[in-house]
Amino acid sequence: MTNSIQEIGSADFILATGTNTTEGHPIIGLQVKKALRNGATLAVVDPRKTEVAELAQYHLQIKSGSDIALLNGLANVIIDEEIWNKEFVEQRTEDFEALKDTVAKYTPEYVESITGVPAETIKEVARGYAKAKNATILYTMGLTQHICGTHNVFAVANLTMLCGQIGKESSGVNPLRGQNNVQGACDMGALPAFFPAYQPVAVEGNRTKFAAAWGVEGLPSNPGLTVGEIIEESGKKIKGLYIMGENPVLSDPDANHVAHVLSELDFLIVQDIFLTETAQFADVVLPGASFAEKDGTFSNTERRVQRVRKAIEPVGDARSDWEIICMIGTAMGYPMKYNSAEEIMTEIAGVTPSYAGISYARLEQGSLQWPCPTPDHPGTKFLHVGKFGRGLGKFHAVEYIPPDELPDQEYPLILSTGRRRYHYHTGTMTQRTGALEVFYPTEYLEVNCIDAENLGLCDGEKVKVISRRGEVEVDVKITDKVTPGMVFTSFQYPDVPINKLTNPARCPIAKIPEYKVCAVKIEKVS
Repeated sequence: MTNSIQEIGSADFILATGTNTTEGHPIIGLQVKKALRNGATLAVVDPRKTEVAELAQYHLQIKSGSDIALLNGLANVIIDEEIWNKEFVEQRTEDFEALKDTVAKYTPEYVESITGVPAETIKEVARGYAKAKNATILYTMGLTQHICGTHNVFAVANLTMLCGQIGKESSGVNPLRGQNNVQGACDMGALPAFFPAYQPVAVEGNRTKFAAAWGVEGLPSNPGLTVGEIIEESGKKIKGLYIMGENPVLSDPDANHVAHVLSELDFLIVQDIFLTETAQFADVVLPGASFAEKDGTFSNTERRVQRVRKAIEPVGDARSDWEIICMIGTAMGYPMKYNSAEEIMTEIAGVTPSYAGISYARLEQGSLQWPCPTPDHPGTKFLHVGKFGRGLGKFHAVEYIPPDELPDQEYPLILSTGRRRYHYHTGTMTQRTGALEVFYPTEYLEVNCIDAENLGLCDGEKVKVISRRGEVEVDVKITDKVTPGMVFTSFQYPDVPINKLTNPARCPIAKIPEYKVCAVKIEKVS
């Protein structure tokens, strides 16, 4: 997030796109509700009538995958009516003319024909966002899990810079991270093209610095593979795989194929706190420690680094993840002699400028938001004050393209997937509580009443959902939350492994799969 969670509550205008905030991020949802109590305007872009959409003054119920058309349409209105922030654009950005030329054809009427959102609503939302004193954009995977996911984010950034809604309080571009400490994992280099703190592996100075810190030579200059690319190469170029805290047999698209390639590996290691569906394919399972059994830090969605303190000793043979990694590294001939998580944090501060001022001693007094470059720096509440990291903010002129897989005569419906409030990711933890399962015991498929009538379906009836990649049985829930032609369910139930159906087509830049649009058909289970 460019800004902080609490700033959302003071925003004058909130544009929430592809995020079911109050269910997927309920704590941040409280800040959205606070802003509404303070008089803010909320516009929600989502194909479903979500809980947060029902709170909004504007629900832009777009057709799945038409985000760029809508965002370009908002920019079109703002430029056409000359309500963009001319001073900000002139002084702090480049390539404005390219954006202007591209969005010129995305008139509200043209965008309505693509998205289904009324032209007048597009105009009203564009004016509200552009004229607000402080406007923030929130988004999650409803925006990114498309073959054009990176371009969707470019379009969001375009809108933010066009109106100067960045580099100040209660504004900015704010992706809400989908899992605990996923921000911290990225910060620490769990990305194939970067060392920790987003220092590119292609830069020789970075390789030299980390080689010296780690006592090695010849660090590679080429990026590695992304998660999706690793799965694609498993059983081919990749013969052995080490999976930590992931459950791709349920969470990755075309899950039948994932299970097949994992079984083709010569050797699979899974490190987790439970015997997950993926761990059942493993040759060796390493028992990791849960959050309550280890010391360390988590970095959350607003870049806030927080201490995690051990409450109990690890149960059985479980060990902290860093301890297991060190033991394996040492056994393979590279001694890793850290004595504590604090020692690792000290090394982090020495090689990553954004974490340079963060230490356990400081974190004992309270959490800190990076960038925190020096020991006396208070941390950074919001980013891009005065200038961007690259100097001038660059407009990226992007065009709308349709999803990879559209409905046809054989597969006439669009399936989209997401999350439920009561469960988390693939249910590895939340399906074992003995309490959450009571609140939300079984999964169902949301089907519009018109489609249900056409298919002769009754509420609670079991159906088979079929795509080009597989089939899954699930109960039906007839609802107006989805529009005709669309069905929805979560990926959080092992007994409804919906990712057997989803499309592995990926964004060519970020390599994120198109989970949000998948052509399916429905058949009754006799």
